[in-house]
This record gives sequence, structure tokens and C-alpha cells, in this order.
Amino acid sequence: MHYNSALVEARVRRFLGERLTPSLYRASEPLELSFWEVPDEPVPFSAAVGEQYLPAEHGMAWGKPWGTVWFHAEGKVPAAWAQEQDVQVELVVDLGFTGAQPGFQAEGTVYSGAGSIIKGIEPLNRGVRLDVGFGCGIDLYIEAAANPNVAQDFLFIPTPYGDKATAGDARLYRLAQIDVGLLDVPVWELQQDISALMGLLGELPASSQRRAEILRALDRMVDAMDPENASGTAAVGRSVLAPVLAKPANASAHHLHAVGHAHIDSAWLWPTRETVRKVARTFSNVCDLIDEHPDFVFAASSAQQYAWLKQSYPELFERVKAKVAAGNFVPVGGMWVESDTNLPGGEALARQFVAGKSFFLREFGIDCEEVWLPDSFGYSAALPQIMEAAGARWFLTQKISWNETNTMPHHTFRWEGIDGTRIFTHFPPVDTYNSDLSAAELARAERQYAEKGIGTTSMVPFGHGDGGGGPTREMIAAARRTRSLEGSPTVELSGPRAFFEAAEAEYPEPPVWSGELYLEFHRGTYTSQARTKRGNRRSEHLLREAELWAATATVRTRAPYPAEELRQAWETVLLQQFHDILPGTSIAWVYQEAERNYAEVAAALASLIDSAAHALLGSGPASAVLNASPYPVAGVPALAAGTGSAPAGSRVFRVEDGFALENACLRVQIDGAGLIRSMYDLAAERELVPSGAAANLLQLHRDTPTQWDAWDIDEHYRRNTQDLVQASAVEIVDGPAGPALRIERSFGSSHVVQHLSLDGSEPRLEISTDVDWHEQKKLLKLAFPLDLHAERATSEIQFGHIHRPTHANTSWDAARFETVAHRWVHVGEPGYGVAVANDSTYGHDITRSAHSGRASTTTVRQSLLRAPTFPDPAADQGQHRMVTSLVLGAGIPDAVAEGYRLNLPLRSVDGVARTELEPLIRVGNPALVVEAVKLAEDGSGDVVVRLYEAHGTRARGTLTADFGHADVVETDLLERRLPDAAVLQRDGNEVRLVLRPFQLITLRFVVTDR
Repeated sequence: MHYNSALVEARVRRFLGERLTPSLYRASEPLELSFWEVPDEPVPFSAAVGEQYLPAEHGMAWGKPWGTVWFHAEGKVPAAWAQEQDVQVELVVDLGFTGAQPGFQAEGTVYSGAGSIIKGIEPLNRGVRLDVGFGCGIDLYIEAAANPNVAQDFLFIPTPYGDKATAGDARLYRLAQIDVGLLDVPVWELQQDISALMGLLGELPASSQRRAEILRALDRMVDAMDPENASGTAAVGRSVLAPVLAKPANASAHHLHAVGHAHIDSAWLWPTRETVRKVARTFSNVCDLIDEHPDFVFAASSAQQYAWLKQSYPELFERVKAKVAAGNFVPVGGMWVESDTNLPGGEALARQFVAGKSFFLREFGIDCEEVWLPDSFGYSAALPQIMEAAGARWFLTQKISWNETNTMPHHTFRWEGIDGTRIFTHFPPVDTYNSDLSAAELARAERQYAEKGIGTTSMVPFGHGDGGGGPTREMIAAARRTRSLEGSPTVELSGPRAFFEAAEAEYPEPPVWSGELYLEFHRGTYTSQARTKRGNRRSEHLLREAELWAATATVRTRAPYPAEELRQAWETVLLQQFHDILPGTSIAWVYQEAERNYAEVAAALASLIDSAAHALLGSGPASAVLNASPYPVAGVPALAAGTGSAPAGSRVFRVEDGFALENACLRVQIDGAGLIRSMYDLAAERELVPSGAAANLLQLHRDTPTQWDAWDIDEHYRRNTQDLVQASAVEIVDGPAGPALRIERSFGSSHVVQHLSLDGSEPRLEISTDVDWHEQKKLLKLAFPLDLHAERATSEIQFGHIHRPTHANTSWDAARFETVAHRWVHVGEPGYGVAVANDSTYGHDITRSAHSGRASTTTVRQSLLRAPTFPDPAADQGQHRMVTSLVLGAGIPDAVAEGYRLNLPLRSVDGVARTELEPLIRVGNPALVVEAVKLAEDGSGDVVVRLYEAHGTRARGTLTADFGHADVVETDLLERRLPDAAVLQRDGNEVRLVLRPFQLITLRFVVTDR
């Protein structure tokens, strides 16, 4: 048979482009246009509507970067259109859209003349259904956002658009169309038919009978239609295609639950103020789709985004609330934002769920049971327990499909955390959270699904995302046509719960993945934007202090508990833990705002702490120190106040070839260049610096990742290293806690000052590093080679720690060349180890290497600073301060205690009457660590204590509450009662506990004297 398939496909595409698409609107009429340009930041409709509008026209330039222009469109629906059949009246808008993807360019919001939001406008979602009678008037406003294309096709080149101060004021867009149009419904439906079949055609083998059948049907469709009258013959074309569209899918076809979705980044290549508007645009689009398609279900995470909607768009929030009640609009995730999970501390990650789930329960009566994190950059091994403690049953992500080296072996599995908790987990094999339900994506999902032969079901989240927009009517049409279509997986419009219940029933015993879900990509996110990371660390610990002392003051003195101030501070910190803010991958505007927010949080919390301290200690001439750490520090008991004790003396002195620091435990020798040549543990009689090596070595690397500048550190950075061994000054100085050694270096355009000092009574060396950083595309690391043969490195994560091998035996090991740790890492041999703690550094690499032909040694390196130029060309430029401590002869318990000591320094309080304060809570076993002491979220006055087992052992201990209480119960993170699991016995004020390794528990004390 003579038949040229390629020519037929080309014929169909040309017919679609030249005949059908121009016929999509049977008629259109221009509207009378006027505009008002907002002078600076966006204003609400109520302010914009009263301004003076000027005449506007198609083709006019509008919109400086990040600017807003309001267009007013007035006119009538032509009465003559009443004669037309199978049509829909729409507003048709083209703001001058470019080829950039939706959410990364101009966007608009359409308002009625009365101020109600009707719908959002995006490049691939330009039509707005109008409920206006023929011959009736049109009075609409369009808030047009001139958001610049910061992404620039993701070429990763520096751009001025990320900062209003450098973005300029040149107009970015030209208005192309604001008309009233008459959508030809049969033509639109035919477009969707052709799209579904042409897409399927591309996935079927050339030899397929089904492919040939579809192609011939498309060919006949073109024959049957009149190219001069596509509108009048669209129904004929549809009738030709109907038989091939009606053929059912194979009985064994993969089944996809299609869940409407719009992954809206709470900030990224736009500031949070623009996200507020993106939420309104997207959610209004979704409400319109639900009205048109009552079986459509949309899932949206992030309580913060709903809170923004409630505050800024209350009428739209009420519409969303009605859709939630009807079951079409589904809040998911149970978190305040879709946070990063590598960097937030344990209590902060818990509070993501407390804040998020509380909001959803309060506003919608919804208790989310699925955790929804499709785009975060790897997942902490502590997360399964935290999710379960928040009442979650299921976890969804997609990001691990971005691995550069290894492919995850499962799409549906149980994920086991560090404490043994397991949670049912799904990775959509479609490998995107922004699907458009194309045939290519559906085929990819079926092809890649790893559980074939046992499971048959996966999820496909669909809708334009990242910059918002959400699902479109074209996507709904694609789902309907592939519900059961021969050659395609089957597609069901569904919701998250329906999917998870079906998948769990189908696959009740899936395989188990134990430990972290390490993303083999985006390793630079542990280090980029160091000031924001420092702000996060400081804020987390200030919040701990503020809650502890405020709760103590309320219980002991009946001082008012500042619940609202604490809530506001937590919500600010939780927002900034979003997975494109805290990891350091957003534009400059976002970080300028973040640093201001952290400063405000610090000031507010310092005031709360001071007020609580004076309520507890009174006013007078004395001074005291507060210890918020769970361990005694300098003679002050844990969670208490005292006078403290002066540290024992240490010496810093010159020696023949440099300098020495010495105390009763440790002797450190530094050469004339400021490099540590010896660290000698006097008690163990052991040298820790390998012969000929140098510790406290700053190393500068070229940092030019292949892509994703702020996100990535690529392995090839190691091939270009400059050891910073030249010092401009090394001198003995008086430090805050005694003598210290000051070292000054300059390199490139940057300057470093370090201070090295010893605690007089501990085997601990403390190093402060102040950097005036003005490099670009460089990575600064601080190296400590140690004479230890460490088979593994231990890194603190939330509510525990994780072990990682120091070798690269497998591709999985080799891919972990940069890892994350919280306050400390530990390396050691049986019986001896060293802890390296930090006050704000997260990125590390820990390796073994042969030294001088002898057995291997271990090198711990902290990643201090980076300098990517996209998306923020000035990332990390300026002043930074980092503190590092090394504890020799340390075990894991010593590392845990040191991490808290360094991050929760004693707080001096002047002008008090009393200098001693007993703790509200005492714990008798150092393995049982108190992470939070606060009052209950419900305002009852009950005291809530969160603690965990920190050493990785099964631990027994007694918790003593020094206040009157009628009962103590175990609860989940939301402080709802659970069956006792850790409480063995209650005896007066004492509670006997037993915790398994890394177990997290929350205790609620019912206070009697309120």
C-alpha cells in the first residue's frame, strides 16, 4: 500500500494551524479600553477603581519590570450573536504574552465592575467565560502584572530583574488583545480530539495497527471538512474521529489518578508579594473550572497561601471555602509552606505541621493525612516520624527523579525514618508535578512505573505550576478523552485521598526504603545565601528561648503568655523555610526581605525574652545568666538561671615556629601562617593532625556548575583548589573569654579574620571566621584533616543523627560528595572521636584519604560560602560570620551537647533582683533531650514539653515537672491525646519514660493553678 505517514501528519498539523485555530472564535469585537499605571507597589481593586484612567489601545507598550497596570474594558456583547448556536461568550485577553512558560511573564486578574475576581489570565489560559446576555453591557477591570522573565529560558546568566533597584523602567510588553469573543465550541472540541489523537500517534510504534488506524481517521477528517468553513464542518470532523476515540483501553493498561494541581512557589523568581497575587489568579481559575466541571478535583498545599488569600481577597477565600466543603478543592500537605526538609531544625519542621494543620482544621475542618512536597531538594530521614507525629499517613514527592547519578528503584514504597517509623510513599512516575496530561507524559508514566506486575496505579498531578496558573480546560478535555482510550493509559479525574487509598489497597506490602531520600542534585543549596541560613538558625533558637522563658514566667508568675507574638514570629520563620528561600535559590528581592524579617523577628523575640526574664527574676541591681540549653553550661543548670562560673584559664603564647594555645586538656600549635599543625589531646596522649598536614585550612574552589548556579555544586569543583596559606597578620589578642590568636588573610577581593581560642576546662577549640566576601563563582571551605580512620561520618539532623559512609564504594556513596548537617558532625574510631560543631553552617564534605603512605586519615570540611550569579548576581557578597568548634575525644553525647552549647549561648540579663531560677522541667538522662517547652496552642494554659532520644540508644529516664499539674498525657504534634507509648509511670511530679532510639514524644501537662 502506498501511504506516506509523515506527509499525512504534516497535512493534519497544517490544517490545525491554518484552518482550525483561526476559527476558534466565530466572531470578536474590540472593547473600549483605558488604563492606569500604579506608581509603585500593587494596590487593591478598591484603590485602583477610583483612579484617573487614560485611553489605551492595542499595541501600546505597558509595564515596567514588576509594575502593575490596570486596564478598564467597556462595551457590549453584540445582540446579533444571539442567533449563533454552540457558542460561548468570552473575554479574550493577550497582554503581549511571550514564548516563556506561564507564571514566568505577564499575568492578569480579571475583576467585575463591582470588584469581584472572575478569573486569572495566563499565556495558555486567555479566555474568560462571561455570564453576560446578548446585547448587554460589559464593565471589567484587568489587573496586569508586568512580571519580568527572570528565568530567561534558564540559561543561568546574571539578570538585573531580580531586584527592583536594578530592574530599570523600560516597558516590557505590548498589549495585543482585549476583546469580547464568541468561542466556537465544536471547533474547540475538535481541537481537543485532534490533540489527543496526534499525541497518542507520537507514542505508538510505527508498525502499530492502532497508529495506522488513527492516522487514517485524521486524514479522513481533513477530507471531510470544508477548509473554507471549519466552523460549519467541525461537527462532521468530530464524527469522523469519534470511532477511534471510542475504542476502549487495554484491560492491563496502567491507571492514572489525575489530580488538579498548581505548584505555586511561595517565592522564587518573584517576591512573596507577587505570590499573593499568583494565588488569587490560580485559585480563581480553579473555581471557574470547578463550576464548569463538577467532577474536577484540585489539590493545593501551603496554609500560608490560603492565609494570604483570606487576608487580601476575602471574597475569593469564601468561594474557595465553599469548594472545599463540596470536596472539589482539597487542602493538602498539612504544612505552613512546602518547606525545605534538609535545613530547618527539628522543632521548626514540627511547627510547619502544627501551623499548617491547625489552619486547615480551623478554617475548613480538614485534617490533612497526606504530606505533599513535590519539589523540595531531598528529604531528611527524620521526616517519617515527624509526619506520623502530625497525624499523616501518606507522603508524595517527585523531586528524587531529578537524581543525576542513580535512579530510585521504587515509585510506591514505605519510607522508613531514623526511628523506624514507616510511611506509605509515592513518587509519580510521570516525573513532573506540572503535567498537561499529554500523551507523551501519560506514556512516560506507564513506561517508567517500577511496580509493574504488582501495582497498576500511579498519580499524575496536572496543571501549570511553579509560577502558578493551574489546570486548564484543555487539560480537563485531555483527561476525558483518555479515560479509556486504546493505546493509552487510563486516566481518572481524582483526588489525593482516592489515589492513596486505592494504591495502598492494591499494594499493601510495598518494599521499604530506609534512611534519607538524598537528592543527587542541588547540593549547593546547603550553602548559598549564608546570611539567610544564619538568620534561620538564630531565629529557631531564639524562638526556643522565648517560648521557654515565657512559659516559665506564665506558670511561675502568671505573666501573660505572648501567644500572638510567638505565632507571628513562627509564621515568619516558617514562610522563609520555603524550599526556594532558605536553600538560597531565589532572586535578590527575596533575600533583602528575608534579612529584614529575621532582624525584626530577632528584635521582637529579644524583647519577649527580656520581659519574661524580669518577670521571673524581678528588678534590682544584680545580673544573671539564662541557660536555655537542655544541658548544664558553665555551672548553670539546664533550662534555668544562675550566675555562671568563670572559665578556667588557658594560655596563648609564642613558640619557636609560631604560636601555641594550651589548657588542661589540649595543646594546639599554629605556624606563622596561622595554620594548625598540631592538636594534641593531653588526656588521651593523642595527636589529631596528620604529620605534615594543616588544619584550619581555608580552601578556595572554582564553583562553576554545569547548570542551576545557586542550586548546584558539581563534583568537578574539586579539580581546582587554592589553599589560602598566606597570612597578613598573626597575633595574640584579648578575646571576650580570654586570650586568643587573631589571624588575618586577604585573597582575591576578599578578606578574612579568624580568632582561635580554648575553653580553659574543656578539650575544645573554638574558631570564629569573619569574612568580607567579594568573590564570584567561588566556593570557600574550611578543612580539618584528622588522624582518624573513620568508616562513617555522623551528622546531626532533626531529632537525631544519620550515619553516612566516608568511602565511595558505590555510585550511591560517590554521589553524596556534599552532605548536610545541622549543628555538628562527628567522626571517629572505636573508642575515640572528634566533634566539629557550627553555629550556622550546613554544607559539609567528609572524606578519607591516604596520608604519607600510611593508613587513611579523615578530613572534615565545612562549606562556608558560595558566590553564584544566578538568580541573584550579588549572592552572598559582603560581611559574614561563622563559628566552628572542635571537641577532641568526643563521643556522640559530647557532640550533641556541644551543638546546643554553641547555638544556645548563655544569655546575660542585667537589672534583676534574683540571680537563681529553678527549671520548670528536669530530665534525668542526658540522652533524653528537651527540644521545646511552651504553653498549649489552644490557650488552655497547659504546659507542653517536646523531647526526643538524641544518642541513638534505647533510653530510660525521669522527667520532673516543677509546677502543679493534674495529669500528663502523650499527644501528637497538634497536642491531641494519644495512647501512652513512652510514659511508663506517673508518680507525683515525676514521669518515668522509656524511648526507643530517636523517638520523638510530646507531653501535655494539665496545669492546676492557672
